Amino acid sequence: MKLAYTHPNGIVVAQARSVLELAGIESVLRNEFASGAIGELAPIDAWPEVWVVRDRDCETAIRLLEEAQKTVNEADWECALCGSASPATFEYCWHCGGDRAKTISG
Repeated sequence: MKLAYTHPNGIVVAQARSVLELAGIESVLRNEFASGAIGELAPIDAWPEVWVVRDRDCETAIRLLEEAQKTVNEADWECALCGSASPATFEYCWHCGGDRAKTISG
């Protein structure tokens, strides 16, 4: 197993793990509840982590996570089902769950 990602915010780490799951890369979370040890440990040592189960998948995992974190320079899009605007990073409407691929960009 190899460490692929760490961040102080557990939600960001969970999102990173989801990116890997969608790509079929098996991973585990570690240090999910270690924040209580801060003071005994340096804060960075208690950050939640994503570990890739198969070492051979680590480089691919890191590349996918870097790609997922790039700033999106696209405009928000309008859902064809409900008319709500959703951020360019969303594949589904935040309001009704409409699929971006089936809608017209706004």
